[in-house]
This record gives sequence, structure tokens and C-alpha cells, in this order.
Amino acid sequence: MKAKNCLIFGGSGQIGRNLIRKLTKNNYKVTVVTRNIHQKSYIIKTQANVGYIDIVEANIFDEKKIRELFKRSDICINLIGILYENKKGSTFKNIHTLFPSLLAKLSKEYNLKHFIHLSALGIGDAKDSLYAESKLQGENNILKNFPLATILRPSVVYSVDDNFTTNFMTLLNRLPIFPLYYNGKTKFSPIHCSDLTDTVYYVISKNIYSKIIECVGPDIITFKEIIQKLLSLIGKNTFLLPLPLPLAQASARMFEIMPKPLLTRDQLRLLKYDNIATGKYKTNSDIGIPSKRRFDEEVKKYCYMWREGGQFSTEKYTTVKDLNNKNS
Repeated sequence: MKAKNCLIFGGSGQIGRNLIRKLTKNNYKVTVVTRNIHQKSYIIKTQANVGYIDIVEANIFDEKKIRELFKRSDICINLIGILYENKKGSTFKNIHTLFPSLLAKLSKEYNLKHFIHLSALGIGDAKDSLYAESKLQGENNILKNFPLATILRPSVVYSVDDNFTTNFMTLLNRLPIFPLYYNGKTKFSPIHCSDLTDTVYYVISKNIYSKIIECVGPDIITFKEIIQKLLSLIGKNTFLLPLPLPLAQASARMFEIMPKPLLTRDQLRLLKYDNIATGKYKTNSDIGIPSKRRFDEEVKKYCYMWREGGQFSTEKYTTVKDLNNKNS
């Protein structure tokens, strides 16, 4: 059987690398588009055997060059997204609204078998967030241009290569006090990167066209509980301090000055809303591919890098009960 060709945008990130390995192992050929082949190719080309992966350097808005790639593709997968804007054209509107619309239009024009777009969970409720607004408008444009598209809305995605658990463990390892926004009550259903890429592969291999699928892990955990679990795993006793909203907004404004801000005011607004399955759409479990990996068990596999002594540490884990007693 002839191998299908997958065109992937955003293939150098944690989800992209995992997905490339999954697809190529199952006899799919992959073309990965990157804006800087010198920086990214050494990472991407190690994810598959020779002959199964092709790396193309292109500006994602260079429609003429991108068209050529669509001519020899069967499936398009868009994994590109940003958490904050910068002044070099990486705006929410450009990346989350206009670019996915272009891909959907080209998928329709060249009669692709599938277009899969990675969006985000919780954007339907976050009306005051520019990030959420741009994501939602992008989804609407996709379904308008290519009704057979499948949109995946994952909760927080984590793994050893993420920017979520790893950044938090770095901060918790260094800071004596850690701020809790909205008292840490926001709920999440973290999904492991492998569970998410298993879902993408399942959608492709089973020819599922469900429009919007919410991708969640097996647990519902509050933000405070996530931080407490990470503290327990790395053996730290960082004090958790609920931060009043005006002070949180002021700190976010200061962080926005940084080239890679730890927190923006838009992200702070997003934290008001729960990041769990809404019940309005099918979930990955509903389509037959439930998440198997649990947050505690998976993070435990790589948290030693943030413990004193590393993998040879003999330090006992701090229990969540101890942390509750300390922060009560």
C-alpha cells in the first residue's frame, strides 16, 4: 500500500516531534515546514528514518511555496500556536486566525483527505482573552473553508519536553515563595503529549471527521494541586501565596517587558476559566482513544532533574499533606 503524505506545520515542538515519530513508524511519509532549517533541521531529521521525512524551509505566509507542498500531500496537520504576541508579525490574529484559514482553503482546493488543526480547550468561555478570541475565530474560518476539518482542543499538554511542568519545576526549585492566581482554583485536565499524538494518529487512521474534539487526560486537577504535586515530586517546600488580582495584573504587566514573558495579562485572564471538558463536544474518550497516562506517574519519570542530587537523589518526596499543613 502506498504511504500517505502528511504535511506538518509546527513539527519541531514537543507535539510535532512526538507525532512525527508516531506517523513515520506507521508508514506515513512526513513533510515538515520550518521557518529556519539551520536551527530546527537537526532536531527534526532525527525523528524518523531516511526516506520518511522531508524538511522544507518556508515562511508560513509564502502562499506560492506552500501551494507546491499541498500538491503532493494527502493530509495537512497544523500545530502552530503562540502564547504571547511580539512585534515581528507573530500576532494572535496572524498565527491563530489568518494562517489556519489559509491552510483550510488550500486543503479544500487541493482535495486533501484530511486537515487536522490543534486549537485549545476553554476558548469558548474566555470571551475577554485575545488569545481565545483569535483561536475561536480561526476555528470558525477553518470549518467554513473546509467543513471536513477536524479540530482538536487539548487541555494543558505536558511531557519531559514541555514548557509547562519543566518551567514550573525550575521556578519552584529557585523561588522561596510562589504566587497562586485566583487562589489556585482553576481546574485542568492535563494530557500527556503521547496521549495527544495517539489521538491525532487515531483520527487519521480511522478517518474520523468530528469537527471539534476535546482532548483531556484522565485527571481533573486544580492549579494549586498541580503545583503541590510538582513540589512533592522535587522535594521542595516552597510557600504558596495567593496573590490579589490587582497585584497579579501589575506583575503580569512587568513580565510583558521580557523577551519571553513568564506571564502576560492575557494569560492571566485565561487563568480565570477552567480548562476541562465542557460536555458540548466529543472527547478523545468518546471517539475511542481515552488517555492512559496519569499526571503524577508521568512527571515522576523526569522530575529527578529538578531534585537535589538528580537521579541519584536519596531525598524523600514531600507529601501533599505536608504542603497543605504548611500552607494552611
